[in-house]
Amino acid sequence: MEFRDRLRNILTIKDSPHRLAVAFAAGVFIGMSPLLGFHTILGIAAAWIFRLNRIVTITGVFVTNPWTIVPIYTFSAYIGARCLGIKEALPKIDWAHITFSRFVYQLKPLLIPFVFGTLLLGFISAVISYFIIYHAVKKAHSYGK
Repeated sequence: MEFRDRLRNILTIKDSPHRLAVAFAAGVFIGMSPLLGFHTILGIAAAWIFRLNRIVTITGVFVTNPWTIVPIYTFSAYIGARCLGIKEALPKIDWAHITFSRFVYQLKPLLIPFVFGTLLLGFISAVISYFIIYHAVKKAHSYGK
């Protein structure tokens, strides 16, 4: 099932617009979090803990996918660095003598901006997505009556 189809299915679920929008927004926040590799598990756990619709929450999580994760994470690290006042976010890397451990060590200065940026943009995206889904579901439910 394609992402667009999943979004359309949200409009047909019989639940309040608020609950569906909260579920989707929670998924978006989790999907944009820096915990890559744990997004789906965290989405299912959050849906279970807060009694949200699992399908809607996971749909929100999948806003980040193999096609969107690199631009989202790159932009998040950039925004995090800008917000934290870091002028040169990307360190100079000696590509001729690179090893995995050296690469990780050289990217260490990006960790705090990356975490800050993903959480900040995740929060902003969750709030925006809440209102978009809320109004879309409300409109769809009013047409169904």
